[in-house]
Amino acid sequence: MAHESHTKTLPASLNAPSFVDGWFSKSLVVGAIATVAALILAFLGQSQDGLGWEHFYRAWVLGLALTFGFAVGGLALLMVQYCSGGKWGLLLRRPLEAMSRTLPLIFVYFLVMGFFFTKKLFLWAKYPDAASTESALKGGLITELQAHCLNFKRPMLSPEMFWIVCLLCFAIWALYTWRLNKLGALRDTQPADTTPMWIKKLENISGPGLVVYALTMTAVIIYWVMSMDITWFSSVYGLLFLVGQGYQVLALSIIVAIALSKEEPFKTLLRQTEQHDMGKFLFAFVMLNIYLAFGQFLIIWSGNLPEEIPWYLDRIRGHWGIIITLDFIFHWLIPFSLLLSRDIKRNKKRIVRVCQWMIFAKAFDLFWLIEPNFKDAARNLHFSWGILEYAALPVAMTAFWFAYFSKQLKTRALVQTNDPHLAEILEPEHAHA
Repeated sequence: MAHESHTKTLPASLNAPSFVDGWFSKSLVVGAIATVAALILAFLGQSQDGLGWEHFYRAWVLGLALTFGFAVGGLALLMVQYCSGGKWGLLLRRPLEAMSRTLPLIFVYFLVMGFFFTKKLFLWAKYPDAASTESALKGGLITELQAHCLNFKRPMLSPEMFWIVCLLCFAIWALYTWRLNKLGALRDTQPADTTPMWIKKLENISGPGLVVYALTMTAVIIYWVMSMDITWFSSVYGLLFLVGQGYQVLALSIIVAIALSKEEPFKTLLRQTEQHDMGKFLFAFVMLNIYLAFGQFLIIWSGNLPEEIPWYLDRIRGHWGIIITLDFIFHWLIPFSLLLSRDIKRNKKRIVRVCQWMIFAKAFDLFWLIEPNFKDAARNLHFSWGILEYAALPVAMTAFWFAYFSKQLKTRALVQTNDPHLAEILEPEHAHA
């Protein structure tokens, strides 16, 4: 047994390494190339089957949901850290704060959808009153069930309520983002003996904040994704997205932390012990994610009710069974199997590969949730140029989001020097010779 004989000390500079600037520039290049590809695919798809731009609108929602998960999910995981404590907060607090500060870009993505795409995506926006709904029913544009659901759900699913609820939710998230980031920066300037007071203050804000997050996130996901199928309802739908956001945010946070550990200050901070602990935390999200998804499927499938089962039939029949099988393998089986390994969780390169795969799997799952909501795709999986938008446009949106995130990461020191866990994380690890 060999032991390190000295205690590590923090480097003089606690700012993000200079290579983070490279993340920004590379992300902009990727975003520009993917945007051009998305526009080309839209024109090719339009000439092929007339649905090129329709797929562009749908892929925009996927990109919005994915980047929204990073921004608001980052805010939520930050509040979880303030409530739970632990050494992982010292490593991930600054990346999570930077994620939360990308909310303005998510708001821009939302405005594009809200102003330009809603009538292309949602029946409640296309037929906003009883008269237009009745006319569409008589014209054979919608079914009797869709007409009934449009009229029954109109108090919530209407253009007016869409804007009121979504703008209110963004205002609430902005308030929590501003408050937590402001207090986090202010805490850095205070002496170490005030730390217990700051921990209590941030915990008191974050506890109720998590409840508010769950309610507001569920509300916007109902508007943005769930209401694409006006006939669908599920009491666990919002919770699935809540856990899914933890799944993708923690995966990205681990990637960022390990990438930052190539240079100081994270080179000193990121020990194998904390990396292993974060891998176990990630494994917990993988388990909870599949538990909720399979639980919903099992309950609805066993109930076999005519108003519930079509949602799954649209996503299983017509070759969609291939996609749901791959979704199960990608989203759960592969990360579950790999994260069982202690060695993988302690190996930087390997756990980064697992986390990258999990982010891809999350995007793949969103494709399975979104595309079959539309008549041309339900129970009818088929190739078209337009469907490749699901690869190009979300990549562009995520690349631009990551560029913004990189800029935010550079604005603050990466280490909170008055964190109570700092002394412990600077202790040397024991290594087996």
